[in-house]
Amino acid sequence: MKRLIEKGLMFGNLIHVSSPALVDRYNRALDHLTGKTTGLSDFHIDISGYSPEVGDELDDHLYLNPNGVNRQFILLTTEQKTAPLLGAKFSTSRGILRDFIEANEPQLFALTAHDAVAGELANSVYELSSPARLFDIRRIVVEADTTRAHVKNAEELAGLITRFRDEEDGWWDDVLIAEMIGLARETGDVTRNPVALTGTVAEQGNFWTEHFGGLYVFRDVEHPAAITTGARADLGDLPLRYVFELKDRDYIARFLELNHLAEPIVRAKGADGAAILRQKMDFILVEAGATLGHDLGHVTRRDLRQLAQRLGDALPDAFKGLAEMLRWAEGGGGWPHINSRHPAYFYTLRATAGPNRDLVNQLLAELAPLDVRQLFICHKALFYRLYATWPEAKKAFVADFLEREYQVDKAGARKALFGSEPAMGDAPPPDEDLIDLVGPWGAVRKGR
Repeated sequence: MKRLIEKGLMFGNLIHVSSPALVDRYNRALDHLTGKTTGLSDFHIDISGYSPEVGDELDDHLYLNPNGVNRQFILLTTEQKTAPLLGAKFSTSRGILRDFIEANEPQLFALTAHDAVAGELANSVYELSSPARLFDIRRIVVEADTTRAHVKNAEELAGLITRFRDEEDGWWDDVLIAEMIGLARETGDVTRNPVALTGTVAEQGNFWTEHFGGLYVFRDVEHPAAITTGARADLGDLPLRYVFELKDRDYIARFLELNHLAEPIVRAKGADGAAILRQKMDFILVEAGATLGHDLGHVTRRDLRQLAQRLGDALPDAFKGLAEMLRWAEGGGGWPHINSRHPAYFYTLRATAGPNRDLVNQLLAELAPLDVRQLFICHKALFYRLYATWPEAKKAFVADFLEREYQVDKAGARKALFGSEPAMGDAPPPDEDLIDLVGPWGAVRKGR
């Protein structure tokens, strides 16, 4: 993993905490939330305030996320909104934190100028004794305040000011006036500079969770289902009619089709489908070459093409399927008959626009793991896990490629591959045509 860290591909974009004042504020917040403190003089934090170095020191990398639910957070600066969320147990957590920071940026900027803001992504579930408990998580409430309770005190002071103005004998209530003066010393003038946080409630509808081996839950779609990376039998009874395993390719394809969640890359608006397919083919060749022990140190596309020629009939089926699709996209071949059982099928798809885009692309990355670029962008936890098992030649190639082709323009790469950022509302269903009615590569067998 050292190579990834050096290239900024792991633990990248974290916030460096090095000043004694910020370390002191962090410790006050950490003690407030957990009863623990750190002796480190500098460390790095993610969007939630979690630090890998502090986790190592405390021998507890869940020190801000006990039981993997109701994640706690520490904000030292609004710049944390651009940082990643390490060790995410739910795919929705980073988005909720980022939206909260952006919705309250002026207030949080003022608060963090003097103190840390500590809080929690709270829901009514405090333990996950069974997978069914996941479905009790629906509404997430962002609870936040400084360690000196500025927000709470400001709310209380605002209430006292209202009483003072409205009560007939408020001017003569010495106790009320004394309370107001005492709170004002802590909060400042809340009439001119109100301290109130908004956007503190978020809905968790469709999500992925690392719990129970990895589970995708789609309950806010027309045809709900769950998709597990493990065995269906291990989940017990769930409040959904359809539960699929990753090997149930026919059913997953049908699920994506019925809910208009995925589209063929070659038909995606604004996408250079041929270039994307060609790059996916290169990644598949890299896997084949690494497995056969080829040197991939400074491999070029021409070298990969020569490797493909040498492999001949031994080329992976996924590569052959994408080659057929590429010939069609470039106008030199007929429409390929690639059904959902074909190894190339999920490599040919991307998520449709809408609020579920990132979640669906994460699922597609898991179904098509040889596309290492999509895997890194959409499912970093799985990328790091698989990276550790790769031959050294593949590790070197992938790290160099991501540094060269992705790190220089992350936003541009994401837009080229997946389209514009998801809109807040649901995307309208695409116009129905023959492909929409029967599936992108032909009729898919109906699910169970």
